[in-house]
Parts: sequence; C-alpha cells; structure tokens
Amino acid sequence: MPTISVFFGIYIRMYFEEHGPPHFHAYYGEHSILIEIETLKVLRGKLPGRALAMVLEWAFAHRDELVENWKLAENHQPLKRIKPLE
Repeated sequence: MPTISVFFGIYIRMYFEEHGPPHFHAYYGEHSILIEIETLKVLRGKLPGRALAMVLEWAFAHRDELVENWKLAENHQPLKRIKPLE
C-alpha cells in the first residue's frame, strides 16, 4: 500500500493489483475514501468536509501525476511521491 503523499494528517495511497476506473485512496483518522482520478468523483467512503475539500484541491492540482502513478501501479513499478498540499 504505497503512500504517495501526506498532508494535514491525510494519507494518499494507491495500490497495485487494483481494478478500474483509475482511482486513489485517502485516509484521515478512522475515515477513508476512494476517488476516481478523471472526474474526482467519490466512488466509496466518506471524509469530514474540510478533509474532503483538501483532498479534492490536492487531486485537482496533481491529476496528471496521479494518472502517471496509476500507470506505474498497473505495471508493478515503484510509485512516485507527489508534493503535498501546503
């Protein structure tokens, strides 16, 4: 479960052996969410409002890097760290 970014207590992870559509996981305390990369649509889970807003802001700014990491994961290659939200 590679962690590709961490900010404000939020952990962003992407897994190998995943199914489509391309997505990432975000964890904040006991909460977790799965977000589609292309549309930034919540596919499953729930985060508190402010945490969700930060994750979406971060994902919008780093969508190309998320797509690149998805492709790396599909090919079982090491994922790249992505700059955190500041």
